[in-house]
Amino acid sequence: MAEFKIEPSQRIKRLPPYLFGQLNALKLAKRQQGADIIDLGMGNPSDPAPQAVIDKLCEAAKDPRNHRYSASKGIKNLRLEIAKKYERKWNVKLDPETEVLACIGSKEGFSHLCLAMMGPGDTAIVPDPAFPIHNYSVALAGGNVVTVPLGNDEKFLNNVAEVIEHLYPKPKLLILNFPHNPTAMTIDEGFFEPIVDMAKRFGIAVIHDFAYGETCFDGYKAPSLMSVKGGKDVGVEFITMSKAYNMAGFRVGFMVGNKDMVDYLATIKGYYDYGIFQAIQIASIIALRECEENMIAQNEIYRSRRDVLCDGLRRIGWEVQTPRASMFVWAKVPKEHSKGKGSIDYALDLMEYAEVSVAPGRAFGENGEDYMRIALVENEQRLRQAIRNISRFVQDKPIRKGKDI
Repeated sequence: MAEFKIEPSQRIKRLPPYLFGQLNALKLAKRQQGADIIDLGMGNPSDPAPQAVIDKLCEAAKDPRNHRYSASKGIKNLRLEIAKKYERKWNVKLDPETEVLACIGSKEGFSHLCLAMMGPGDTAIVPDPAFPIHNYSVALAGGNVVTVPLGNDEKFLNNVAEVIEHLYPKPKLLILNFPHNPTAMTIDEGFFEPIVDMAKRFGIAVIHDFAYGETCFDGYKAPSLMSVKGGKDVGVEFITMSKAYNMAGFRVGFMVGNKDMVDYLATIKGYYDYGIFQAIQIASIIALRECEENMIAQNEIYRSRRDVLCDGLRRIGWEVQTPRASMFVWAKVPKEHSKGKGSIDYALDLMEYAEVSVAPGRAFGENGEDYMRIALVENEQRLRQAIRNISRFVQDKPIRKGKDI
């Protein structure tokens, strides 16, 4: 008798193996063996959420009225609060009823928006390298991805325009992400004006992932797509509580902008979920209202860690540009260190022999090869230890002996 096997859908089969899941599994196995892995692989904040947020969450969780289903698009006062933030910080007026939607983290909202807008035969333009969900969400929706080399200049804009002009059928979406994950690339004021003009000229919608829009240093202020005239006409922007407020596990994000796209996502979410636990939404209101100083202090912590990490990596010969934003450092590994190995294999070696977990650049696309994304999620002492461990590995003095390198 033939072996009985239950097959997944074609959309699952189209997905490549999720590399970060494999890296996390290896990291867990190493720790179970007693290795002290310094985990710099994931942008998972290790610092606590503001105390005022925790106190309000505990208070709200005790109220039985908050134990019921919530609105899938977010409670009114939470949507109103994010609209106030946009007006206060980016001078953008948003209608909280039609131009703001709360999602279960921006990753969930992004994925479901692609499901609402993309299907077989549809194409999205995604810069390379990119945060994996920017590609996978399109694939899960049955669409196709066309990549262009990442940039923040006129050459990048020309590359995007050329793809739109010469691709048939015409692409439906342009996906952007600044400050960028994984590279920490930033943009200056004026970048989005030609993007909006291009979107209107070619009839293509824009999704801007703005997850690190408030994690900025040295006086840099990340511009919002919504602050550009016509920005709301052509697209939407995702922002999150995860990074700036250390509320990653709370799973609260927002999509703001184009009314039609907000409605598309609201329709999908109406079928899929009953919204975020209301106590978490209430706690998020407190974060938005009262915790600006906490966010400023957290950014200073990241800035200090950034300086320690960048200085240390440069000392051992890695090529690093000091980022103006995000919680990552994007570092190029010298050829004499990697000895011809690709970034994935080299990252595995760093975990095996240096007890440091980083994200290999190739996991974010072809143009990420030779780079490592290093998250600023450990304290300065641990970052210095990570540099020492990598330095010993480079000198063929591994922390932990294993198979031959």
